[in-house]
Amino acid sequence: MIRRWRGLVRHGLAAALTLAALSAAAKEAPPDYGPAMRFVVVRSSAPGCEPNCPEWISAEGTIEAGTPALLRRLLKTLGGRQLPIVVNSPGGNVDAALQLGRMVRKNKLDIAVGNTEFSGCSPGMKNCRDDDAKDQPYSGVAYDRGAMCNSACPLMFAGGIRRVVGEWAYLGVHQITTTYQREKLLYRTTYRIVNGKKKIISTRVVSRKNAGSYKTYEMSKAVEKRLSAYLKEMGVEQGVLGVMKATPASDIKQIEPEDMLEMKLVTSLDSLDLLTEGTICQHQPAPANCREIPANGKPVAVAAVETGLSTIAPVPAPAPQGHEQEMRFALVRGSNPLCNPDCPEWISAEGTIAAGTADKLRQLLDTIRERRLPIIVDSPGGDVQAALAAGRLIRERGLDVAIARTDFLDCDPGAVGCVAPDGLHTGLTIDAGAECDAACAVMIAGGVRRLVGANAHFLVHSMAMEDKVRTYLDEMAIGSGFFVAMQSAEYAKHRELSRDELKTFGLTTGSQSVDALTGATICRSAPRPDNCRVLPAADAEAKASAKL
Repeated sequence: MIRRWRGLVRHGLAAALTLAALSAAAKEAPPDYGPAMRFVVVRSSAPGCEPNCPEWISAEGTIEAGTPALLRRLLKTLGGRQLPIVVNSPGGNVDAALQLGRMVRKNKLDIAVGNTEFSGCSPGMKNCRDDDAKDQPYSGVAYDRGAMCNSACPLMFAGGIRRVVGEWAYLGVHQITTTYQREKLLYRTTYRIVNGKKKIISTRVVSRKNAGSYKTYEMSKAVEKRLSAYLKEMGVEQGVLGVMKATPASDIKQIEPEDMLEMKLVTSLDSLDLLTEGTICQHQPAPANCREIPANGKPVAVAAVETGLSTIAPVPAPAPQGHEQEMRFALVRGSNPLCNPDCPEWISAEGTIAAGTADKLRQLLDTIRERRLPIIVDSPGGDVQAALAAGRLIRERGLDVAIARTDFLDCDPGAVGCVAPDGLHTGLTIDAGAECDAACAVMIAGGVRRLVGANAHFLVHSMAMEDKVRTYLDEMAIGSGFFVAMQSAEYAKHRELSRDELKTFGLTTGSQSVDALTGATICRSAPRPDNCRVLPAADAEAKASAKL
């Protein structure tokens, strides 16, 4: 009997009711959110910015399943240019928002919540531009008044490298609405009887009918797990997910700026002017989204963005003497002949911390891309809010810090006419006479390694914004004793902390001096420090030419 059935093939029909839950599990219900999201490149039309103006990607509308493909297509046309995204969206498809966020992060793009007001032609106008202008950016200005990023949009927003929401913009979240689609499937199964048992050969759907749908208004455990993992991947605190879960799907909860900063949903309390204001291209180095178009209409790359170092040196005004000068940053390479051709490099940060300090540091870091150079600081303090922003930026980029002066051997960056070849100065670091006072201590706390040599001076006094400073120091894992010591010192009477106190408080991470980061021989150690770089010796090219 067994032999008689062996090899016999039979066909059967079976009906099954299935839930298409996998594909719909994170799909927001699509109420009337308006037009689908579109992406266009915009060039600032702000008066006076030409010929060198900022450009950005305007992203406006509802996030739909096909939206990521549209952004991917646009990014391919930019040839690697890193333009910030200015987004205005009521939300939409969660899966698509996650894809967009990962795409934004992969391409290292900044993002801001804002509207774009177009000058002349706008994307919705037909036959507005001739064929010659179709590949050119639109013209307009960005502003945050009335702009929104709601529902699924904050998930896309979380992918930005720099993330800003101005005081007039609105970012809100709520529970996810999940739509499950039922389908009735009729399928044909082909099987073989082997040793009295059915062995399925193939299954094929022969009929598919809609069996209705239903919605849920609370995220499932599976969706919650996915969103939690995504936020962690993007470096955003889980508090965002908590607010989403606590807000009914029928409502929208606006997250306040201070809360967004605490949750790390925004990276600073700046507005989109940080990325799109017409004057940002006057900075040195110019941001990566600036593009110069001279009168003849031929675009020119600015600030050597592709090479990573600025080849355009500013001609600064005469600098005030001493520490009254606003903090400036300069790239420096060790000049000790013992290190050639493999020498350490660092960022010199000297002067008073001011409102624009964090932005200046970020602009410099953007030119060196992924390189992690230590920051050598000599500062009398300054603006506490700016110090908090600079410290968080330093921690975000994983940079080490030390208190020391940089003795420039070529020319001082503050001197009139000082032009460093390839934007790279040469010099040595010295901790004797260097200081870190008041708000400088807040900035230093952001370092991964934090070093204060025996001859450097570290002074503190009480300062305002106590709650913010305490929260920040906790965030940076600095002992509570440091905050107490700081606040117990009268404002007019600065207190100098000893190296032992700094170590006890957890402000310093070791007993080394700045030499551990910039010494002439560190590039011979293993593992080799990240801030070492091989350049040809001064006479290498001459010797090579002589052999030809």
